[in-house]
Amino acid sequence: MRTIAIVAVLLAAAPGVAKPWQGVEPGQTKKELVIQKFGEPSRTVTAEGKEIIAYFDQRAIKGTKQVQFKVDPGTQLVERIDVFPGPVIDKESVESTYGNACPAGKATASPCYQKKLTDDFRTYMLYAKLGLAVFLNEDGKTVHSFIFTPQPAGK
Repeated sequence: MRTIAIVAVLLAAAPGVAKPWQGVEPGQTKKELVIQKFGEPSRTVTAEGKEIIAYFDQRAIKGTKQVQFKVDPGTQLVERIDVFPGPVIDKESVESTYGNACPAGKATASPCYQKKLTDDFRTYMLYAKLGLAVFLNEDGKTVHSFIFTPQPAGK
């Protein structure tokens, strides 16, 4: 879990325009709009200085098991969205949607990912240009979760 937090910090280090999810853009969308769009959350908690509004069980957002919106309590802006998909999504679907692996040693204009490992050896695909990290299940072939954060500036 610590590595997920580290990845989020790295992705959010230089805020810019983010890859939106369901019309919600990290760094741009206010908490109020999230609640207007999806209704009252299943639970709201505060952790590590952030307000987390979560939708799960009967209030799960269509196509998900759970979604967590991490909100800055001062600005009320969504800083990060953690999406846990309901259906099984395979790695190839992610690649066809967001882009393939980055070529070694070459800069690309289009989004691509770098394969990374967490400190507990979980594989994830880091789309730095999109502000997106895709964590894979232990099989290395299906998606565990998507983490949306603001894109680095200038991308």
